[in-house]
Amino acid sequence: MKNYIIQKGDTFGSLAQKFGLKDEGILKNYHNLHCSEEDIMHKDPVPGKSMLITEDPQFMTEENQPQEETENVEEEENTESTTDEDNSPTAKDEQSSEKGEKDQKQDKKEDKENNSGGSNAHEGKYFIVQKGTVQCNQGFKFPKFKVTSHEKHYWNDAEGLSDYLAVTEDDLQFEPTAQPFGQCKLKPSSGGYLPCAYAPAGKWQKTYEKVKVMEKSCLTEISELMCSTGGKITILKHGQQSEVGKSQASNANTQEQQVYNPVVDYDEFKEKVEDNEADAW
Repeated sequence: MKNYIIQKGDTFGSLAQKFGLKDEGILKNYHNLHCSEEDIMHKDPVPGKSMLITEDPQFMTEENQPQEETENVEEEENTESTTDEDNSPTAKDEQSSEKGEKDQKQDKKEDKENNSGGSNAHEGKYFIVQKGTVQCNQGFKFPKFKVTSHEKHYWNDAEGLSDYLAVTEDDLQFEPTAQPFGQCKLKPSSGGYLPCAYAPAGKWQKTYEKVKVMEKSCLTEISELMCSTGGKITILKHGQQSEVGKSQASNANTQEQQVYNPVVDYDEFKEKVEDNEADAW
């Protein structure tokens, strides 16, 4: 990742071309996903501010891999030292150089993992299911997911209920589909905030690439999505909360449940669960 000081006259399009990125949307979305909230840019680059530039080859044009160094980029430069035959490096110098290269590679690897949601960042996080909810830092409501990328894999549910469908990087729809986040703080008016005009800018970021459903990476609690209007969408609830279904209630031993819950008439509870299940059908 590079830090570039924005100059007067810079645009997202010109900067994307300058750094060899495929399009300006990648440049804008990467910066807004990884910068602090006060540095998010919605319209045009702000001269004097620092912009975060991705160095991930998958976002760069083929002819610019790797991208050459450009001016105004704040990154350390490796300087070459020229030596003649009489001043050849010693074994100690060689060892120091090798160690320095290893440290640099390790730092770059850790930086890449942190920015892309590497496996270490996902440790201890829950996978997201369809009944999970999201929040937008510019919205007011918290919609649920609508999984459209597959009907194959379910998290933590042997019965295959649609609520537990695994959410992947391609699942960009929510319930309700219209104005999922209510009103938008980025659209103030004399009569209040205007309705949300949700428009995803690309796929979900910081996904867990080691677990995929039909070649699509799965979401966890740290995954993020940018809206082209300028909002950042994050996970509010993963959706894997435990609930008692009809089969669990019917198979449970009444005497054991009375010991665990002496104030509950478990036979009456089972009847209510079965009645609710019947009403649902």
